[in-house]
Amino acid sequence: MDRNDENDGQPARIPQQRSSVPSFLFLIFMLFILTNHTGDEFLARNHYQDALQSLNYQLSNFTAWLNGTESNFTMPDRNAAASPLVGSFMSFGSHLNSQWASYFSNVTGFAHGEIDFFNITPPSLESATYPWRTHAETFMGDTNMTDLVGHFGSWNWTGSDKISWSIMDRAPISVKGVTEKIAMVHGRIDVRHPATSDDMKLDFEGVHFLANGSIYGFAEPTGRHIDIRYIPAFVPEAFQNDTARTIEPELMSRINKVKDMIDAGVIDQDSTNGESQGGCGFSVYAQIAPSEIPAEDMEDLEDELQKPTGRWTVKRPPLKLNGVLLSRECGILYNLHDAEGLSQFINSYFLTDAGISAFVYLVQLLLLSRQVDRSRTPAGLSRVSVWTFLTQSIVDSVSFAGHITFAIIANGRPSLSLVAPAFVACVLFAFESQHAILINQVQAPEDAVVPPPPRPVQQELITAFSSSPPRSTGPTISSLLFRHIRSDPQARIWLGMFFFLTFIVRVIVTPSLALVFVASMYSLFWLPQIIRSVKKGRSSALTAEYLIGTSLCRLFHALYFLTCPKNVLDVEPRRRYRVVDQPDLTYTLLGWIWYLAIFIFLQVAVILLQQRFGPAFFLPKRFARAQVHDYHPALPLSAADPEAPDESLGDCAICMEAIHTEDEKQLEHVTGGLLRNVGARRSYSLAPCQHLFHTECLEKVRLLLPVGL
Repeated sequence: MDRNDENDGQPARIPQQRSSVPSFLFLIFMLFILTNHTGDEFLARNHYQDALQSLNYQLSNFTAWLNGTESNFTMPDRNAAASPLVGSFMSFGSHLNSQWASYFSNVTGFAHGEIDFFNITPPSLESATYPWRTHAETFMGDTNMTDLVGHFGSWNWTGSDKISWSIMDRAPISVKGVTEKIAMVHGRIDVRHPATSDDMKLDFEGVHFLANGSIYGFAEPTGRHIDIRYIPAFVPEAFQNDTARTIEPELMSRINKVKDMIDAGVIDQDSTNGESQGGCGFSVYAQIAPSEIPAEDMEDLEDELQKPTGRWTVKRPPLKLNGVLLSRECGILYNLHDAEGLSQFINSYFLTDAGISAFVYLVQLLLLSRQVDRSRTPAGLSRVSVWTFLTQSIVDSVSFAGHITFAIIANGRPSLSLVAPAFVACVLFAFESQHAILINQVQAPEDAVVPPPPRPVQQELITAFSSSPPRSTGPTISSLLFRHIRSDPQARIWLGMFFFLTFIVRVIVTPSLALVFVASMYSLFWLPQIIRSVKKGRSSALTAEYLIGTSLCRLFHALYFLTCPKNVLDVEPRRRYRVVDQPDLTYTLLGWIWYLAIFIFLQVAVILLQQRFGPAFFLPKRFARAQVHDYHPALPLSAADPEAPDESLGDCAICMEAIHTEDEKQLEHVTGGLLRNVGARRSYSLAPCQHLFHTECLEKVRLLLPVGL
């Protein structure tokens, strides 16, 4: 009897098409979660309205003060001791001969350097022998030590030894009555401590005098407001009026910017949620070192850096900075010396490192294509781990998102060079994901669970009468949601996209999470392959070329950013540690990324040795037993009539004849076959792909199986 006739006499079930309403409601719920900010947007809008009102009030009072009319604004008195104290550590620039030397007119970028800490509190100065001690005592004056100690907070200001200064230099504007070229600068200063991973973040606002390369400004802890109207109080007295007239259009510009953001509905919640961390505020004095390049050539160089055209320019000289960070409220002086600036660092990265990154990704793509071509058969795909390629695809997706993020941040045509590495990383991600899906399709039947044989009808009746009636409980909302996600592929896709995009964004914007991501993902490249080879008792199909080449390419970016001290992201390798009790004692440890690299290549060595000495060569014999597939599980009979004399399990997928459980002729053929050590001796064999065969037929075509025996 044909198996297709088993359901004769019964009404055929017509598969009903799944309604799109649940998927639509689930999609709306996900969009609500993504766009809902629990009222933060309304709070941010109110904050913007308050900021606009405050700026208008500041501008009106500052304009009245400039015009000499009645005003509520008062410029603070100049501290006469500040200039000689700062002059003891650095020299301010002067006007240069434009035919022989010049200053950088645009210092946008990063500057990082070492700082020296000096305690200028009155008790500390009593026993000090500094030549500038008198200036420091005059500068501190009658400072209240109780208030001074309260400003310190929990940050260890004495142990800080380096700073990273992010600078954004705006183009100077022409103001009536101003003779000097003055540009507004802003940014952030991170004060670093060698023994901790945290930084003290300071917001910076100031002015840049283009003629002599001097920078003056304020640095306050994040969340504390900086009033730029007070900047003229500590610039050189000859430039006070010009600086004040430059501040006025800057306030107007900020007012217009806030108005445009409110009108356009562009509300940034993150910029309004900052709370003051406390700590010390600083007056910042900095001086750019002059370069031996004529002013005309320097202008051409900076124009080419900002808007590359490919024309020849002079070689960019190094940008050097010296400065002093002075805090009267905390009695702290930091001397910044020989700081290196990465002027226009993003453009430099675009033109050099982007090309190298694209080349590395191309090498990875070539290695992947060669490996896929060699292991494209079902037998080859069954010997590799799906997690090996899945983790690599996740890493490439993060890399693609990171390059695109840099392209968005950058302004101008240099960002176009990031398209190359981003495109190759995207292609690599697509190929690896496709290969992982193909591996999963081949290996999925191996993990399929065989349904247990049905219980007899008599046993079911006895169980039904003997058991107590079940309690009627309705499904909960969580169970319904979980059931819908399991049954609806679209819901699983949207939920996966939601978590995946959230994870990717968090990795990019959170440095600490990025380090955890690198350590975890890089550790999972080859470890799953080792485990699978041991469990299945088969060596991998990965070639030595792919293993070694991919490991080197993967470690290239990690080693560059975590070991190179002059990388474009200014990620400093923290390998030097100082003992607190003994400041002169330091010791050096190997960075953790090097241990990770050693661990990765150790995994590569284990995989190669597995191919030569066996998958479990490094395990004791009692643990080296591989999981063997049971080819002869207990299967229910498929005959429609249980009383029929010809009971079978179905038809063989090879010879298309019926398979009987008791067939002495077939058992005689398999007593000496390859399956003699696998499971019980039976006439049928259920392959890992869940196809049923005669054992004799399966022995004959064993080389065509998708998995080895």
